Amino acid sequence: MSRWSFGKGSVRARDFGGAITVRCDVPKPAVSAVSAVPPLTTASAGDGAAAPPPFLLTPRQGEAARALLSYVAALPLNSVDAQLLAVVVGIRAARTGTGNLTGTDLRSLRLEDPEAAVAELSAAGWEVSGELIDGDPDKPAGIVVPGMTPGQGHALPLGKEARSKVSGWSMRTRVAKPVRKSSSGVRLAALFLAAHASAELVGHAPAELPVACYGAVPTLLEKGFLAEVKGQTYRLGPTVGHLAGLFRTPEELAALAREEEERLAAREAAAAAEATPESWAAWKADVSPALLRHVEAVENCRLCHLAFIRVANGFMTPPSPLPMPRSALDAYDTWRAAHPESGREAAQFTVAFRTGHGHGPSYGQLCKGLGWRKLSRELRGVIVRTLIDEGWLTSTPPVPWTLRPGKTAHAQGIVLPGQVARGGR
Repeated sequence: MSRWSFGKGSVRARDFGGAITVRCDVPKPAVSAVSAVPPLTTASAGDGAAAPPPFLLTPRQGEAARALLSYVAALPLNSVDAQLLAVVVGIRAARTGTGNLTGTDLRSLRLEDPEAAVAELSAAGWEVSGELIDGDPDKPAGIVVPGMTPGQGHALPLGKEARSKVSGWSMRTRVAKPVRKSSSGVRLAALFLAAHASAELVGHAPAELPVACYGAVPTLLEKGFLAEVKGQTYRLGPTVGHLAGLFRTPEELAALAREEEERLAAREAAAAAEATPESWAAWKADVSPALLRHVEAVENCRLCHLAFIRVANGFMTPPSPLPMPRSALDAYDTWRAAHPESGREAAQFTVAFRTGHGHGPSYGQLCKGLGWRKLSRELRGVIVRTLIDEGWLTSTPPVPWTLRPGKTAHAQGIVLPGQVARGGR
């Protein structure tokens, strides 16, 4: 059995993914077996122990981090320098297809051969400006990443917040104290192993772990980034536990599967019930005069110019329940904190919209008109339904295009023309 010497400690070789598996010799009490690692807990304020920092990523963001690393691992790159650089540029390019990097940024990565790494990216099809190496070190140079071009086939479709979180996690992992002065291979291995660790800080070596990263494992153990490696399983050290990528629980995965089934069923039902000019005319002939006036206001609105199929299906097809996934509810909390006056703004917008259009806005028209852009359909539904629950808005379900000020708005003097404001009790 081979050994490596690391000054105060030593490392024994076993088998890590067909190469090496290592474990640090530590003073007693010894590190417990990986399979028996207790969950990470938060110390209370009075127990004398410092509480561990919170995880940087949510399980969903951890999935994005792992997707980024899998994308990089599949690129035709030979050196760890190029792979580490690809991680940095790739997450910056995730939303627009272009990642900006300065010469100073490049130097701060402390690659063994930066020019060769840049050349590898160019050979892989990335469009790298020559200014990155020879230009102003403080001037950003755009690097076009073909796989990140917006549209179908995007390798890493991320929202703004998720991209920012994964980018921050990547940087914090690379500069974590145990590895910040280490080689590119050690830092790349740290990224992969942290991303694939659970909330209990335990992970399993991913199949796409670059070969060069195996040799970094002894260093990660010596520096404390890893507490133990056994077989293909490892445990993060406690000082870097907050970098774990996390995984969804079986219950969360089951809920996601149910939501996807509901979305598929809703799409199939909508397609089966698609309106025709004949069915639309027959439907209108059978509604009340008041509803017909509203229908024609929407159908003939010169400001909206809505397509026939959108109007007809909107009225004829009962709305399907919109799922409220945990991700949308979490995103709503962040969104609402940034829009504290959203209730008042929404109520006032419906008044102005009805004055010009003769009907209320749809959920999408409301959000777009207020500048609440780039919202998922689920998040948009959570926002509007919450405003309805709070009384800022009301509607006449299942009739579409009926949003208007609700009781809370009335109490604030926000009413439609011709209505009388009701004071609060």
